[in-house]
Amino acid sequence: MKITISGLPGTGKTTVAKLLSEKLGIKLISAGDIFRRLAEQKGLTLEEFGKLAEENPEIDFLVDRTQKELAEKERDAVIDGRLSGWFVKDADLRVWLFADAEIRYSRIASRESKDISVARLETKKREELEKRRYSKFYSIDLEDTSIYDLSINSGRFYPEEIVKIILLALELKKKRS
Repeated sequence: MKITISGLPGTGKTTVAKLLSEKLGIKLISAGDIFRRLAEQKGLTLEEFGKLAEENPEIDFLVDRTQKELAEKERDAVIDGRLSGWFVKDADLRVWLFADAEIRYSRIASRESKDISVARLETKKREELEKRRYSKFYSIDLEDTSIYDLSINSGRFYPEEIVKIILLALELKKKRS
């Protein structure tokens, strides 16, 4: 079984994906982990590699392609990434996480030890750039959530509760198969 977890920055994708993969005992394929590995291979910090990625779209293509290829090799996996719902064609369940922008900015500020005003500004800029890039290079509109089986407001539920919702959705989907 393959489950994709997608959403904007700060929605808790990685947290939920890790918990879900542990609960199901299946592999986690994370776009963030792939990005970190590539940065390490290049001998760059995440910040340095992130800046390089902003200037060089090939890095995003490499992360996306690598995640897609890794997912295709697995029979069972949780795949975490902004575009994983679009790229993993044989997913059994596609989940979109969302949350109020201020909740997301606060989470990002906390995670990255930044002032919320800095996190807000950087995240807005990042999302606008990504929106344009995904549209230009992949013809993907991130605001189109129609491909997802389940959409969950992560500002209203704890990660463990979100995992329970996903597991219930999987159970219900299996009953219909």
